[in-house]
This record gives sequence, structure tokens and C-alpha cells, in this order.
Amino acid sequence: MNERPLIIDLIRDSVRDDTERRLKANTFNQPAKPEPADDLFTIHTANRWMQLQSTEPDCKMLMGSFWHQQELCIMFADTNMGKSILAVQLAHELARGAALEPFANHSEPAKVLYMDFELSPKQFQTRYHEGHATHNFADNLYRAEFNTQAHVPYQYKTLDEYMNAGIEYSIKRTGAQVLIIDNISCLRTSIIERGNEALALMQHLKALKVKYKLSILVLAHTPKRNPANPISRNDLQGSKMLINFADSAFAIGQSSTRPEVRYLKQVKQRSGTETYGADNICLFTMQKQYGYLHFKFEGYAREADHLRRFSHQQRVDLANKALQLQTDGLSQRQIAAKLKLSLSTVNKLLNWA
Repeated sequence: MNERPLIIDLIRDSVRDDTERRLKANTFNQPAKPEPADDLFTIHTANRWMQLQSTEPDCKMLMGSFWHQQELCIMFADTNMGKSILAVQLAHELARGAALEPFANHSEPAKVLYMDFELSPKQFQTRYHEGHATHNFADNLYRAEFNTQAHVPYQYKTLDEYMNAGIEYSIKRTGAQVLIIDNISCLRTSIIERGNEALALMQHLKALKVKYKLSILVLAHTPKRNPANPISRNDLQGSKMLINFADSAFAIGQSSTRPEVRYLKQVKQRSGTETYGADNICLFTMQKQYGYLHFKFEGYAREADHLRRFSHQQRVDLANKALQLQTDGLSQRQIAAKLKLSLSTVNKLLNWA
């Protein structure tokens, strides 16, 4: 009869001893404790936070109080309002360390990465060329264009994941300090109105902002809106997650007094107080000089003076429509949605009728 090798007896003794110890400690059937998530939050006392940040430089203005350094800002407007024109103009000024008048720029010349999902190369060239004149952009301004023929490599699960990696690579390659994305709806293959998609998108942009100390401007759309109503944050197309996660936001509106006039209005700010709200909007016209299509400052005004005003006959017609819809059983909120009016306007029309 063969004897067991000594190593087998040693292993059996070791297992038996370990089992007895775990039974005595009552841990035999308990799962192992997970490692603590000690990297998820950074915790200091409030005074320590104040002390740490006292040595950090203040975030400087990039576009007056509209947008500061290391902020994630959203600029939104309806189609054909000039969002891209203003964004390229701002990118050019920041790249050469100049200001977009009349707004202060307290920063040094910066490397600016403009991610253009809107224009083809020829459309971009045509926009900034006229006759024999071609606009000369600052050398620090980089334009990136999405390759529609690109296929998702095997190491990325989705196009969204591949897009995230591509944006980060572009930031590292150019050394960008300012990132401008035109526009936000192109960053996700699914609809950004869905809350979870908007949340993931904004979290990714904020992570890039912190990691690379970026100043980010994102362009976005508004759905068709009633030009008689003031612009508000509720006019931003998509989930409220977008504006909730933004540090600042402003909109471009169109004047009803002169269709060629545009105005800028602040709708959200965290650095400082509101400067360009409803009582102090900034008026602009678009001009093209020596191949340079740009916004030209025209002065300040009250938003109320540039909203559409209904004539007596228009008011009568709207009141009759509202009254008929109410007779048909629609609530005031449903009437407002159908006529593209505010709830308060519908209430006034029904009382007036």
C-alpha cells in the first residue's frame, strides 16, 4: 500500500485549520468586505477648502459675465440666428487674446479647438471669403471636423464611446485650453432629450473640463418658440439636465423691430451676478468685411422692446381661437401648447374675450 505524499497531508491540515478558525469567528458564510470607495469623494473641512483655493488664480472673463475660464457654458438659439458665426468669432478673438466687443476678455491668447459638426470645409471657406479677400484666423485656432466615414474600432463598444475618446485625443493633440462644440446634438447618436443621455453627456464634458482645466462652450438649439415671449432657460431644446449641469448659459434672440438685429441675453450664471438680463440685452447685426462674417455690437436695450407685439386684430383672432379651444374641452395649458403661447397670455386672452 502506497503512502500519501507528505505535501497532501500538509495541505489537508492547512485547510482544516483555516475552516475551524473561520467557524469560530463566524465568518465562514460571510462575503469578503469590499474595498472602501476612498477615491470617489475628496473631503476637507470648509476652512481647508478655502485655504486650498486661496492660492488658485481667479477664473478670468472670456466674454464678459457671459462666460468665464474653466466654465461649461451653453449658447442656444433657433436656426439661422448666427450661433456658429458668433462662436467662430469668439474662438478667433480668444485665440489671439482679444475681446469680442463690448465684452471683456481678461485671459492671455489661448489655444482654441473648434469642433465643427455643422459646416463642410468648403462651406467654412466660403463663409470667410469674399472676392479677393480671405479672412486670416489666429494661428492658435484649430478646427476639427468629424469623419463621417469612420468605423468604430473593436475596442470601443459604441460610437458614443468612440466619440468621447476622439474628443479627448483632439484636446491632447492640440493642447487646447478652450473647447467649442458646434453643436451638442451631434455628440450622441441617440436623442439628447432623454434624461439619462443628457446626464451622461454633461458628466463627460464636465470631467474633461476638470481633467484638462478647459473652458467649454457648447452650442445648442431651441425648438420653435413664440416670439412674443421673453427667452428663458426653458427654451433650450432637450432635457433640463443640460442646463442644470452648465455653469452658465446665454441665448441669441431676434428682434421683432428689425429682423436683421440679434440680441444676447443671459439666462444662467454662477460666477458673479446677472449683467445682461431682460432689462439690459446686447444688440448686434451681422456684417461681412474683407471676408470676415461677424457680429457687430449696436448697443443695449430692454428685451420687451424687441418682442413681437400683437395688433388689435391679431389679439381678437387669438382670443377667438383660445375661446373655441376652451369650448372644445381643452385646458388652458393645452391651449397654450397648441397656440404656442404662454399660459399667462392664454389666461389674459380668455378673460379679455
